[in-house]
Amino acid sequence: MSFLFQYFQNPAFLWLLPAIPLLLLLRGRAGRVAAVQFSSVAVAKQVGAEARARAGWLLPALRAFGLAALLVALARPQLPEAHAEQIEASGIDIVLVLDLSYSMACVDLSVNNDVVTRVDAAKQVMRDFIKKRPDDRIGIVAFGVEPYLVSPITLNHDWLLQNLDRLHLHSVDGAGTAIGSALGMAANRLRDLPSKSRVIILLTDGDNNAGNIAPIAAAEAAATYKIKIYTIGVGSTQPMPLPAFDDNGKLIHDNYGHILYMQGQQEDPINSDDLQKIADKTNGKFYRASDVNQLRNIYTEIDRQEKSIARLHRFSTYQELFIWPALLGLGFIGLEQFLAHTRLRRLP
Repeated sequence: MSFLFQYFQNPAFLWLLPAIPLLLLLRGRAGRVAAVQFSSVAVAKQVGAEARARAGWLLPALRAFGLAALLVALARPQLPEAHAEQIEASGIDIVLVLDLSYSMACVDLSVNNDVVTRVDAAKQVMRDFIKKRPDDRIGIVAFGVEPYLVSPITLNHDWLLQNLDRLHLHSVDGAGTAIGSALGMAANRLRDLPSKSRVIILLTDGDNNAGNIAPIAAAEAAATYKIKIYTIGVGSTQPMPLPAFDDNGKLIHDNYGHILYMQGQQEDPINSDDLQKIADKTNGKFYRASDVNQLRNIYTEIDRQEKSIARLHRFSTYQELFIWPALLGLGFIGLEQFLAHTRLRRLP
């Protein structure tokens, strides 16, 4: 019955339906006052038997069906048309900051013979991180010599992932590493949002050597807005040769499938001290990742630390059907009145 009632706006009227046959039963027992009196009904008994058998049940039945249909109409039957869900943001806003400098072409994060660049490994892990947090608003900032807004903070994660996939080493000028400017852009995107928690996750493999903002100064500014910064340093602790890559950011291989390296080009290890200071000033945490598994574990740990509860609101639209039982009920009662005053009229 509860399953039935969910399709009626006013289901309480349905409880009156059992009263209709009860009223008919009481009416039949009480009877009507005789219009014509006879000294004996034996004379009229045989004459009226056939008429009562044919029409005695029809008028009460029409009235009962009419009242039942009108009660159903008052209960307002509805047909579900569509269901919609609206997710209220969890209160955590996140900006992912990704280094796209040339050094991110190094392949020291490769695992299980799957040769990938640092940036490709980072994108793979970031993609998994975004999918795990469907209720958070997330944005992306990429940087090289200057920062670049890849995506504003949004709940549209499909669009966010599409923009992430389009990133490669030539999306920005990768001749430098503007960590401070990138953090400043990310903080500006977060500072005015009415969020319960604001988080920046910085992934880089180098030292700040470009831009007009010092990383420590950017961290101090972020701290004033209660923005937490997690810093991730990726890559080997030793200088690494820089692979050759084409204009699309793809590694160049020789005829034997070996990666070609740029002669005389080596990338120095990351500046772990600055990344540690950035995290400390904002109550964040600094991580080191020398392979893909470590990088994935870092994002998993950050995911656990920045948890929240989202509220889900459901909305449904219905088609009103009360007009049909209302017309049916009026039709039954109208027919009952018509017959009662014409063919089945009682003599006074």
